[in-house]
Amino acid sequence: MGRLFGTDGIRGVANRDLSIQRSAQVGQALATVLRERLGDRKPRVFIGKDTRLSSDMIEAALAAGLCAGGADCVSLGVVPTPAVAYLTVAHGMDAGVMISASHNPFQFNGIKIFGSKGYKLTDDQEAEIEDMILDDAIPMHKAEAGEIGRHTQGEDLAVEYIRHIAGTVPGEQPLRGMKVLADCANGSASRTARELFALLGADADVICREPDGVNVNQDCGSTHIENLRDRVKAGGYHLGVAFDGDADRCLAVDEKGNLVDGDQMIAIFATEMKRQGTLCHDTAVVTVMSNYGFMNFAKENGVTVKTTKVGDRYVLETMLAQGYNIGGEQSGHIIFTDYMTTGDGQLSAIQLMRVMKDTGKPLSQLTKVITILPQVLVNMEATVDMKAGLAESLEITAAVRACEEELAGKGRVLIRPSGTEPLIRVMVEGPDQEQITAIANRIVGAIRETLS
Repeated sequence: MGRLFGTDGIRGVANRDLSIQRSAQVGQALATVLRERLGDRKPRVFIGKDTRLSSDMIEAALAAGLCAGGADCVSLGVVPTPAVAYLTVAHGMDAGVMISASHNPFQFNGIKIFGSKGYKLTDDQEAEIEDMILDDAIPMHKAEAGEIGRHTQGEDLAVEYIRHIAGTVPGEQPLRGMKVLADCANGSASRTARELFALLGADADVICREPDGVNVNQDCGSTHIENLRDRVKAGGYHLGVAFDGDADRCLAVDEKGNLVDGDQMIAIFATEMKRQGTLCHDTAVVTVMSNYGFMNFAKENGVTVKTTKVGDRYVLETMLAQGYNIGGEQSGHIIFTDYMTTGDGQLSAIQLMRVMKDTGKPLSQLTKVITILPQVLVNMEATVDMKAGLAESLEITAAVRACEEELAGKGRVLIRPSGTEPLIRVMVEGPDQEQITAIANRIVGAIRETLS
């Protein structure tokens, strides 16, 4: 029996993999687990969502499940994922749930759960909910008539989150004079970005902020940076920023139209924090997907690197366990534990602008601190069985070893099954683009021949 939770919550095609029945079960199971921990007190849960057509449907089912399990729930409406995490802590809620499939197309949706301290649930906590849903022998709490939960609205609370992250850049309109183009991916940032930049005094043009339920991430946002690159260069902006569907990640574009990814942003932040003496233990936390150039940057600048499995939750676990305050992923999930309990795309955007303002340097100059090696990433469709067989295949292991020998220590090969999509990801890095492209294609061929 397959797991429900992946690396970033439960995710699947809405009304098929993620049905109203499954959504209600998640709500009732969460209510049951919370009731067991809280005793007689009725659990209280925030619910946020992104702009997908299916989010209203899933919210209604999830709320019904929570109420059936005896929990009160409050709908925040369309908000970024980090807003749910922040508001859950700020209002003393017992959990927060975000309905979103992040960067995926509109037909997908997902459920992410945060605990009372604003952190995503651990593997063990997710397993407890999962076992209750998948095992009929484990009963869910069924509230008596007098203890059924209430479902109320709290859509005005988003402004508290906006003011919180704006407050991380001190001063009166501290970003005045900066011209930024922000792509909201027709997602959650559509509700918050304009007000955030206005509070900080930035001259912001906000695009892709007219969601219609099906256009989230469609040719826009952090997964489609091309349009932003052209517009930033042509429009004389200091930078451009692009969010994903739930605004927990951000990629940037410098004034010349060059992409600035998560690795580059983390390198910029770590450099500035080290200069100011605020980089805890002189360490940054990244995942195995981070570019090999980040490791070279760290050696050259006296920064220690801690590496985790792919997933911002694993980055955060390492940061919390060892007291680090900057970390993230190449994809643009960046975590500042000084300010937030999870990745926050809009926070990353304004902190990047803060560095530009404080140093007086254009973004193109700031990125020179790190040299990114050429990288090829191939996403091949894969079944559950193909993913499972990946680690056990001696043929694939041998093919990878031969390719690594060809790179002669100047690059690397990484193969991993996606935790959020039906894909196997093949990544190759090295100094020569033609060589690594050939290697990636060779490995993909070996995987198809062996596992298909």
